[in-house]
Amino acid sequence: MTTDDETLKGTVALVTGASSGIGAATSGVLAAHGAAVAVVARRKDRLDAVADGIRERGGTVLVLEADMTDETQARSAVERTVAEFGRLDTLVNNAGVMLLGPAVNAPVSEWKQMVEINVLGLLYCAHAALPHLLRAAEDGPRHVADIVNISSVAGRIARTGNGVYSLTKHGVGAFSESLRQEVAKRYVRVSLVEPGATATELAGHNRPEVLESIRSQFGQTMDAEDIADAIAYIVTRPRHVAVNEILIRPTEQER
Repeated sequence: MTTDDETLKGTVALVTGASSGIGAATSGVLAAHGAAVAVVARRKDRLDAVADGIRERGGTVLVLEADMTDETQARSAVERTVAEFGRLDTLVNNAGVMLLGPAVNAPVSEWKQMVEINVLGLLYCAHAALPHLLRAAEDGPRHVADIVNISSVAGRIARTGNGVYSLTKHGVGAFSESLRQEVAKRYVRVSLVEPGATATELAGHNRPEVLESIRSQFGQTMDAEDIADAIAYIVTRPRHVAVNEILIRPTEQER
């Protein structure tokens, strides 16, 4: 897969939650900019389909079946990427789950699942990737590396029914900003992307009664490709430019 802009040629990206939605779209766009891409998720059949699409357009891709909530698997995904491609320049922490509904009588299992995927999974990947990203910033073709953490509008504003989801995304924002300050002068850029309503599978994991409520609230939505374009913009900036945060909503979304 090639475009007129091969800014990322010679670099390697790892995208979690890459079997569908924002992760799948981002993997394709990064490959189109010249990066070799490792796609990571639990659903290997879906990953294979994503990979086939990238290869058909001339891209280089590695399929990694892994559960990001398992620290050993998360670390292995990073190490296997580096073993296959020799380096890691970009990490997109996209894997996540959004389980909404009232806190009263909520299944605690849903809260635990969100913390494990949205927070711990992201931390496992970031921790494992940082030594490689720091090395890439020193000796890579672009002399800069990127971590892009996918948050949400809920990482800015907590609303009724999204308490724990919002908690996890606020946490992602806090970690991202602290890490950004820590590694900024070593040219590892840490960016936060906060999508509003986007047409992906994310909402579909909710209980039927919650899903019906969500559907009644959603109006205009963005496509996964809209968010992927924002991520590509972030990681293709020149070395001296860091896009720290992007909040992106459908035009008609008010909150």
